[in-house]
Amino acid sequence: MNAMTSTPLRVAAIQMTSGANVDENLRAAGALIANAAAAGASLVLLPENFGLMGLRARDKLAAQEPDGDGAQQAFLARMAREHRQYVIGGSVPLACDTPTRTKQSLLVYGPDGTRLARYDKIHLFRYTHGDEDYDEAKTISAGGEQTSFAAPCGRVGLSICYDVRFPELYRALGDMTLLVVPAAFTVRTGEAHWETLLRARAIENQCYVLAAAQTGMHPGGRRTWGHSMLIDPWGKIVASQAEGVGVVVGDVDPERIADVRSKLPALSPRILHVT
Repeated sequence: MNAMTSTPLRVAAIQMTSGANVDENLRAAGALIANAAAAGASLVLLPENFGLMGLRARDKLAAQEPDGDGAQQAFLARMAREHRQYVIGGSVPLACDTPTRTKQSLLVYGPDGTRLARYDKIHLFRYTHGDEDYDEAKTISAGGEQTSFAAPCGRVGLSICYDVRFPELYRALGDMTLLVVPAAFTVRTGEAHWETLLRARAIENQCYVLAAAQTGMHPGGRRTWGHSMLIDPWGKIVASQAEGVGVVVGDVDPERIADVRSKLPALSPRILHVT
């Protein structure tokens, strides 16, 4: 990364308690995006499932949208255009070829409302413990390609929730200034692993990590961990919010990345293949 070709960027992670009504969730998200804009954020990240946390996992099938058309996609484009921000929708259920599944798609819109990138979640969550039983593969069709886009601060790498457990995904993205992780981590897995995983991704890639989370109780009894945060390339938490709905704001500074990498050049001598 060349710090001379990129500039600092104020970013925000939106923390939500989304429910089963898409219209209500979008209204809540709109108010929080406006708060982020008022705080000077030029890039805003919404959590996974910002538009719908239903009673059942299959509820997303009824809310899925054709690629390029639908209420959630129109909302994201309008928010980006109105606030002149980069708006990243943590996930939108987009229709796919399999009628019993959707794509879990992260969508990026630029300040003019144009869509800049789409990333389909690659790693699908599977977890069973006591009365908790999650298997996203039953309702989601996995993606297969890494994706990033260019922002004023540098390249931004895209991922969703469970992806954060797979460091090879982020290394395959290459030289990133910022990695985004919208999520709906459960309380049990979040308490044990969330912060550790996020800080590890920042430290090993020597870049910023912005994580936007669901928090609290949702329809069907699912509880999510919250703890949205921005982490710098040294692994320091720049800003965070543990619980409750809100906005986490901080600055991504390319010079900070350059300083860390110059003092600890851990990226250049990596062994890429071991036989």
